[in-house]
Amino acid sequence: MSTSTTTVFEDQRVGVRIKISALWVTMLVLFAYGDIFGFFKPGQIREVMSGEISGIEITQGFLLAVSVYVAIASVMIFRTLVLRPPVCRWVNILLAVLYIASIVAAAVGEDAYYLFLSAVEVAVLLLIVRYAWTWPRSEP
Repeated sequence: MSTSTTTVFEDQRVGVRIKISALWVTMLVLFAYGDIFGFFKPGQIREVMSGEISGIEITQGFLLAVSVYVAIASVMIFRTLVLRPPVCRWVNILLAVLYIASIVAAAVGEDAYYLFLSAVEVAVLLLIVRYAWTWPRSEP
């Protein structure tokens, strides 16, 4: 005698805020791995120790600018969860577009691994734009 039971898994809908917040986390992880992998390039650590990275002098201003760049994306993880929907929607669209522009500009002339990670970052940011643009509306 055969007794077969079928398991039905519960499928709860994930809200747009959680999706966008998770995409910001994903982008930051990709940022981190791109920077970590960059240190595996021959001569990269020596270049950083000499005070330059990719031909840019590492100054306090440079470190502050990079910190602000990463902090904005980091804060978006939380802000996406708490901002009012209309504000949240437009802030996510605007920042994602600005990050796409900066990632594309930074990828010019880079190695294959960096181009790949940059392409994935852009895809993640385009998903943020898509989810924010198509934010579900409720009836008044």
